[in-house]
Amino acid sequence: MGKKMGVAIVGSTGYGGVELMRLLEAHPYAEVTSVISSSSAGTSITDGYPHLAGIREELLDGVDAQAIKSKADVVFLATPAGVASKLAPEYLAAGLKVIDLSGDFRLKSPALYEQWYKKPAADEVYLEKAVFGLAEIYGENVKGADFISNPGCYPTATLLGLVPAIKAGFIDPASIIIDAKSGVSGAGRGASLGTHYSELNENLKAYKINQHQHVPEIEMVLSDVAGTPIVTTFTTHLVPMTRGIMSTMYATLKDNRSVGDFIELYKEFYEGRRFVRIRPEGQWPATKEVWGSNYCDIGFAVDTRTNRVTIVSVIDNLVKGAAGQAIQNLNLLMGWDETSGLQFVPAYP
Repeated sequence: MGKKMGVAIVGSTGYGGVELMRLLEAHPYAEVTSVISSSSAGTSITDGYPHLAGIREELLDGVDAQAIKSKADVVFLATPAGVASKLAPEYLAAGLKVIDLSGDFRLKSPALYEQWYKKPAADEVYLEKAVFGLAEIYGENVKGADFISNPGCYPTATLLGLVPAIKAGFIDPASIIIDAKSGVSGAGRGASLGTHYSELNENLKAYKINQHQHVPEIEMVLSDVAGTPIVTTFTTHLVPMTRGIMSTMYATLKDNRSVGDFIELYKEFYEGRRFVRIRPEGQWPATKEVWGSNYCDIGFAVDTRTNRVTIVSVIDNLVKGAAGQAIQNLNLLMGWDETSGLQFVPAYP
């Protein structure tokens, strides 16, 4: 095998960044050649993550674009919201391909971004340039692109669960209610009262009701697929576990559809897409069944009494919801097999 392509990770001290390092260790065509942190430059990555001892022990680099370009061809931005909007233009100008894991380029409207994220929006030129990288839906757009906006974790689970039914006209878009739950790693590594052990343990709480920044992202894609504006009710909950998202979606049926109809539709829609698995009738997925993997598992229940369908979709928020999908997008934009470096079995139990 020839020389691997170099990739850099900015924000390497966060959970998304360190997950990228874990996954890329097994990649056949790419390798991490620079790990970057603006806050911890000059220190060893193992200072914050001792589990990397003997695997990656280099000092963290700074964020300078030309220095990164001398080591890598692609840069992953695993940074908090508001940071990538400043860095991505510099990296693109330096000739780097950019895959952004933050939310800074997902929404095409600056006003909408500022409304939901409460931060200044990126330059509109770059908002338009960024390709939304929900791989199973927009994978053809990703191929050959040089700037990818990786979807959020909640939208990934939710949209993969809803898009086929919306596109086929199986459900009434105006009736959709989304009940989503996430493990605490989705909140990042920074300490806060909301993620304090004493507050979180043996507790289940809803948060950001009607205010979650992923709402417009979900509605953007659903509206695009439907060809008409769609609004949804989306409620998020924090669960006392480390990894995993379960998105449970409810919608009114347009016709008398059975569970078998949904299974057939989704299997056909995702045919050839290795990371979406459809459960047989009477089986619904659990978060532990995708733990540590890039899979999204989906199951269905139809209630003839209420004429509604329940769709259950689960992912690992750090893999399919972040680092794994980012690598899937890297594979697509480079023309490699979509599954390269991601073909591993979920860790169980």
